[in-house]
Amino acid sequence: MKLGALVGGSATVIGSEATLADAAEALVEASVGSLGVIVDRELVGIITERDLVRAIAQGADPETDTVADWMADAPDTFSPDVEVEAAARWLLEVGYRHMPVMADGELLGIVSIRDILWAILGNATPG
Repeated sequence: MKLGALVGGSATVIGSEATLADAAEALVEASVGSLGVIVDRELVGIITERDLVRAIAQGADPETDTVADWMADAPDTFSPDVEVEAAARWLLEVGYRHMPVMADGELLGIVSIRDILWAILGNATPG
């Protein structure tokens, strides 16, 4: 199975100047663990639940601190043609939990470690 089979619909994204509170609300609304950070239709970063926890633990103000202040910039991105097993090995090596999947400069979605586990265990999608 390839990563492309795990991205459905459209990617959940946010702008870099949104507040951490906005990001938290978007995560909850979409029931996801990460958001692609987009500026001028380009993926410039990713912000995750863990980034929000780290920000709050370090004294960030969720109402004024921005996503740009706490996101991971220039994230590694992956083709939808990457095999799920190869993606799982990469996640284990680097310790990340989310993989932005892109094609032709467009963010198709962000695959989570949970999505990878579902695929490896023989289920096409979590549910």
